[in-house]
Amino acid sequence: MTRIYGSRKRILVTGGAGFVGSHLIDRLIDAGHEVLCVDNLFTGTKRNIDHLHNSPRFEFLRHDVTLPLYVEVDEIYNLACPASPVHYQHDPVQTTKTSVHGAINMLGLAKRLRCKILQASTSEVYGDPAIHPQTEEYWGHVNPIGPRSCYDEGKRCAETLFFDYHRQLNLEIKVARIFNTYGPRMHLADGRVVSNFIVQALSGNPITIYGDGSQTRSFCYVDDLVEGLIRLMETSSSVTGPINIGNPTEFTISELAQRILAMTGSSVPVVMMDLPQDDPRQRRPDITKARDVLGWEPKIDLKEGLRRTVEYFKEAM
Repeated sequence: MTRIYGSRKRILVTGGAGFVGSHLIDRLIDAGHEVLCVDNLFTGTKRNIDHLHNSPRFEFLRHDVTLPLYVEVDEIYNLACPASPVHYQHDPVQTTKTSVHGAINMLGLAKRLRCKILQASTSEVYGDPAIHPQTEEYWGHVNPIGPRSCYDEGKRCAETLFFDYHRQLNLEIKVARIFNTYGPRMHLADGRVVSNFIVQALSGNPITIYGDGSQTRSFCYVDDLVEGLIRLMETSSSVTGPINIGNPTEFTISELAQRILAMTGSSVPVVMMDLPQDDPRQRRPDITKARDVLGWEPKIDLKEGLRRTVEYFKEAM
């Protein structure tokens, strides 16, 4: 049954041709809304939204959020920014501009329209955390001058801008801190651990683990994430976040590799490589706020989520 999230709205999704953005748009259109998808197609792809072009409620605009945008909408989901190290380190200056100038431009649009706006922030604001699991009250442990800083500090600055617009201008904001997410439509070459391992296993190449494999991550299936984002957007104006959206079940990188090898039936070797600078040793969300405020928690476990993702990659490769 299609769930209707309030009355029909015209909703802007920046980064809408990306992995998460395209799934979010599917859900919003299924709920009866009109969606304006904005993307510069740096990491997003038209393939992710091709199935929507015959929908009368879908519109695509190729645009870079570092430039002002003049449109009329009722809500804004700001998801625009490359999210994998391979992509955000390709042009680090542009990555920072996307987070900071993009936030300024989208907040300016929301201010003019007096509409609410959601920022897709990230668990990377916690850096290599000194507390575990990470709560929203933790300020983080981030290197401001390292190779990951363009993304980590860009997202931290975007959060600052969102809360200053809220305090100074009474703008209605929502901030979601997204933890590791996976699923169909991930970029095959985005360099993230789930897509890397699946592509390597299916192509017969050795699985590369950076570090000794003992570092941990928690993996949230994309459908669960999208549900959390929509629930956060639908909260009352008093709820701003930040709220962690992620799966609190923790796995070592070595465990993930073994699961993917078993699921793909691959027998490729596992090769250990040097850990990249500032790579977090642990990452797991405390989702108490998401449970209490949104009534949300992930439903799809890693086994089922990986099964769906592997099937997608088999068709996409």
